[in-house]
Amino acid sequence: MAAADPVLPLARYYLPVYRPRELVLERGQGARLWDSEGREYVDFAAGIAVCGLGHNDPDLHAALVEQAGKLWHTSNIFYSEPPLRLAEELVTASRFAERVFLCNSGTEANEAAIKLVRKWATAQGRPPQQRVIVTFRGSFHGRTLAAVTATAQPKYQEGYEPLPGGFRYVDFNDLTQLETAMAAGDVAAVMVEPVQGEGGVMPAASGFLRRVRELCDHHGALLVLDEIQAGMGRTGTLFAHWQDEVVPDIVTLAKALGGGFPIGAMLAGPKVAQAMQFGAHGTTFGGNPLAAAVARVALRKLASPQVAANVSRQSHALREGLLAIGAEFDLFEQVRGRGLMLGAVLKPAFAGRAGEILDHAAAQGLLLLQAGPDVLRLVPALNIGDADVAEGLQRLRAAVAAFAGR
Repeated sequence: MAAADPVLPLARYYLPVYRPRELVLERGQGARLWDSEGREYVDFAAGIAVCGLGHNDPDLHAALVEQAGKLWHTSNIFYSEPPLRLAEELVTASRFAERVFLCNSGTEANEAAIKLVRKWATAQGRPPQQRVIVTFRGSFHGRTLAAVTATAQPKYQEGYEPLPGGFRYVDFNDLTQLETAMAAGDVAAVMVEPVQGEGGVMPAASGFLRRVRELCDHHGALLVLDEIQAGMGRTGTLFAHWQDEVVPDIVTLAKALGGGFPIGAMLAGPKVAQAMQFGAHGTTFGGNPLAAAVARVALRKLASPQVAANVSRQSHALREGLLAIGAEFDLFEQVRGRGLMLGAVLKPAFAGRAGEILDHAAAQGLLLLQAGPDVLRLVPALNIGDADVAEGLQRLRAAVAAFAGR
């Protein structure tokens, strides 16, 4: 078994903030992975929605190898071509942005967005007490101190007090609460995920984001969309908010943008594109030529009609398969989400046991995620094939049967 792998004892050198399963993944191809014992897995996790084109995509590999032979790092006191090209391509693809800030991760992109909101509000002449950012319960915006404060989930904040001020929380999809929260006129921005990932794969209700946009306009506030997990084709369109027919002021990206290579981006629209000037923010590694070269190829492929069509087809197949498994074992209360960002919500009788099902799935050769203790999360590669989806569902059924004791 992989649990006996000789490298696993080396995990004692890690800060114990993770609890990985007892296997060591060694190589991947497409939607399949193999561990150090040679065991194969169907991958419905994709590195937490990062490997949008699967593992070892030949075009991403070629871009990385080509750039690796040229230039790895310059810092941002010099230009290099890949990040310049990527910034232009992101602006064009976004349909709203004028400027881009490149960084290394989603939490960095959200930190940049929070700072940009505050800089913009300062330029508007607003005193500190009128620079509040509203976020939603169940959200997840990152692990740095400001981003974890924006994350309206106490379990991620406990022990890190005192938290930065200037954030206000309301319930997701509750417009009445949002209207009340903005009534005082002290809100500078509303920050929201079109689909909450860690919060249980919960989509914005129909018309919700349009009304948020209207409220932001009425109160002179910015609309910040965190598309770190939901963007880059994950929900069926390149940007998730296209389905909600809204124009944001700021969008944050990461995860699938690099296809597995670390990168993040903050896209700034006309209202805020000039709010940060020389010295206002920075990063040593952001815009790294290697990351940018890979991201350019990932962006082009993720924006293709072929990927969008595949997301639609495989989303339907996975939903149908989950509903059939749920009906057979009386397991799921509902299946929700958009595109290939799906959550299967456990019935109350199985509440809190998502982790157990993940263990059974791994034993059957299937890698899944959870979104809290009650939701199985499926975020496979966006180009996953029919055979991998069918095999993954078959292994999930076997895992659920073992979980149910059948």
